[in-house]
Amino acid sequence: MLIHACISAHGFGHGSRTAAVLTALHRRFPHWRLVLSTALPPSFLATAFGPVPFELRPCRWDVGMLQADALGSDPAATLEALEQLERQLPHQISQEAAWLQAQGEPLLLLADVPPAAVLLAERVGAPLIWLASFGWEAIYRPLGGAFTAWADRCEQLYRRGDLLLQCPLAMPMAWGLPQQQLGLTAGEPRLDGADLARRLGLPAERERCVLISFGGLGLRLDPALLALWPHWTFLGHDPALARAANGRVLPAEVRPLELMRHCARLITKPGYSSFCEAMGQNVGIHAVHREGFAEAPVLEQALQRHAHHRLLSQHDLQTGRWQLDQPLHPPSHGPLPADGAATAAAAIAAFAMQRGLA
Repeated sequence: MLIHACISAHGFGHGSRTAAVLTALHRRFPHWRLVLSTALPPSFLATAFGPVPFELRPCRWDVGMLQADALGSDPAATLEALEQLERQLPHQISQEAAWLQAQGEPLLLLADVPPAAVLLAERVGAPLIWLASFGWEAIYRPLGGAFTAWADRCEQLYRRGDLLLQCPLAMPMAWGLPQQQLGLTAGEPRLDGADLARRLGLPAERERCVLISFGGLGLRLDPALLALWPHWTFLGHDPALARAANGRVLPAEVRPLELMRHCARLITKPGYSSFCEAMGQNVGIHAVHREGFAEAPVLEQALQRHAHHRLLSQHDLQTGRWQLDQPLHPPSHGPLPADGAATAAAAIAAFAMQRGLA
């Protein structure tokens, strides 16, 4: 059995989510072959999947939204990249279809969430399952103009899948497909967090340790701002944090998830996987407001419903007004179930068996 996962390279969140689901699937069926088709960096994939074996087919299946950093976006460059990808896809689909057919194995495609993945599935005559909290039509349509035709195209392609594994914190996805609702799709820590915390010199008191994470694109933050909070220790991947006495640099190969049990709060952008991981580890979330990306307000609303939180403006972030001395706002609703990855793995397995693939 071959699971061929087409993964968006728009940031690292799609890869983290797919890794959590395929890790859960690997626990159930360690003999199933996992192939990742994505433009995500191999180093990131190795960290996300850890001991789970996979094969990599370097392919770009979507554009998403081009960004200069974690909080900005570039619509003009995005349109240009969409047109360029559209010209490249026919050759890529032919090449990847030939490779898949040469494998001679029962095949199931999983996509998070490039619309063009369904064109590959149709070429090889294989079913396709979407793993998604939004589709690109929901991101492009509010931008109007030339994006409207791209939104229409994305929606048409999404409707041609076979099953939607609908993640929480989701935008509407009216694709007319059978659905399986999921809980939080976060991975699990794999390393000895206590040993890591000791080696990094983190305080024993969890309330005094704050994680700063802005996803794969990162965000330039003046390390001098950490001096405004001398009684807190800050941890993140940005090497500039080392310039502050109370800053600690997380090694590149270590996921923020590994130390969330030792941090009481997370400063971050609205991001699906970051929110899922923090909610699953009971970390308070200080979310920095983001403009120009339609998912952001949906995530902010979900945050207020399901997690302890504070909301920061971008001005708050850049001036050090991080509200760490203020109590977290409680959620208006209860927590979300944390079993989303296992539920998704079970749904994939059941689908494969119903189709006679496994």
